[in-house]
Amino acid sequence: MASDYTRHHYVPQWYQKKFMLPGQTEYAYLNLFPDEHRDAKGQKHYSNAIRKQGTSKCFVQDDLYTTVFNEIENKDIEKIFFGDIDRLGRDAIRYFEDFSYPMKDYKNYLDEMLTYMSAQKLRTPKGLDWLESEVRSEDQNLLLRAMLHYTNMYSALWVEAVWQIADASESDTKFIVSDHPVTIYNRQCGPRHNLCRGANDPELFLDGSHTIFPLSLNKILILTNLSWVRNPYGSSLAKRPNSRQFGDAIFKFLDIQVLRHMSENEVRQVNFVIKSRAYEYIAAAKEEWLYPEKYVSKSDWHQFGKGYLFMPDPRPVHAGGEIFMGFRDGRTAKFDEFGRRPWERDYKKESKDGADFNSLYRFKGDFAYLFGPKRRGRISGPNGLEDEVDDENYHNHMLSYRKTKFKDRHRES
Repeated sequence: MASDYTRHHYVPQWYQKKFMLPGQTEYAYLNLFPDEHRDAKGQKHYSNAIRKQGTSKCFVQDDLYTTVFNEIENKDIEKIFFGDIDRLGRDAIRYFEDFSYPMKDYKNYLDEMLTYMSAQKLRTPKGLDWLESEVRSEDQNLLLRAMLHYTNMYSALWVEAVWQIADASESDTKFIVSDHPVTIYNRQCGPRHNLCRGANDPELFLDGSHTIFPLSLNKILILTNLSWVRNPYGSSLAKRPNSRQFGDAIFKFLDIQVLRHMSENEVRQVNFVIKSRAYEYIAAAKEEWLYPEKYVSKSDWHQFGKGYLFMPDPRPVHAGGEIFMGFRDGRTAKFDEFGRRPWERDYKKESKDGADFNSLYRFKGDFAYLFGPKRRGRISGPNGLEDEVDDENYHNHMLSYRKTKFKDRHRES
């Protein structure tokens, strides 16, 4: 039975199967860096880059999570720790994949989703190589202990983000899966940027960093820093307010944006980002989906989706957002929208100086101008799901917040 936990899937097989077509048992598995060899004449050749393989042979590595103490191997991380995370994460992913209004009972799905995503980001070869550079040690036991310790390091930032679940059902091209499924995109950090070299990704606490996580062939979860939605006119490399890695945060399910249908070009751009941030392997139900670069150029990285490919619709987003809590024993607590407490120096800073309100409404006007009155994401309002199309008066009201020409204020170095 010990051999059952020797081959470690850093992308679980049940998750891989969500990217196969009905009845499919194998998909196209692409090695981005196939082995190179030279023949007797010195000519360079490469091994086959693409193979048709089932999930048992994809995104797997022997003894990736095996620890050794006094020459005794321990496989409990794969068997127990990831076993529980995968079991609970599977149901959480299904819940958010099918998320709609009116909401179904959300149980513990948020916590389980955050734990799964955090673990998935760290458990891959890319994640472990990044962790190695952080702890400055190649010791396998130390790295795995660090991975367990940092499992929830991203949760507070993700909870305070704007959540959007986008849909590819109207596109012939569907989402692909990579060997590092929790992907970070920052429009100022193209594939060759120094923050993207090796195992590095742009940090989540950078204002313009989006987290993208495909849920299935047709669904993708996109998380965007609230500060970036309210003010996308500065540098996407600046730190978001209260850019901590651990901490408490409050989540509002009714603010999850749904019913955004991506065009085929947008899906290809998403796949290009996923492929660009992969470490060594990607897979797809159809071989042609593995090559989005046939339709997408890396030179357009900062202009995907007119510069806002992963941006949620700002029109359902509000300025402010102070949170009050009461407990049964009479205690109270309050936070601002970035998790700061009243005694912290920058508490409600953005609300006090009005900067967030001004930039948010300018962006609402620009977004309405760019994409028209049809919402690109809808939330649950006081009377149910918000309207898909803004009426003419509201649309014109949004356009009135545009202060200067769009192209003059959106140019980024």
